[in-house]
Amino acid sequence: MTTQSVRSTFYLEPGLHQALRRKAATAHRSMSEIVNDAVRALLREDEEDLAAFSGRAKEKSVSYEQFLANWNAQ
Repeated sequence: MTTQSVRSTFYLEPGLHQALRRKAATAHRSMSEIVNDAVRALLREDEEDLAAFSGRAKEKSVSYEQFLANWNAQ
């Protein structure tokens, strides 16, 4: 854990908490490290999705029916 960590309280389902504790023990990592990595990965996915949407913002819209017709024609 970094020296600039912020303490936070959140609640896990009992099964998730038990699984996280076991994962931390077998991986020789803290539960905080594992949670931080998981949150970073989730936010990175969102960032990639938003970048993809931004990159396609100027594309012409196609209706679902047009999409299917174009796809079936291939």
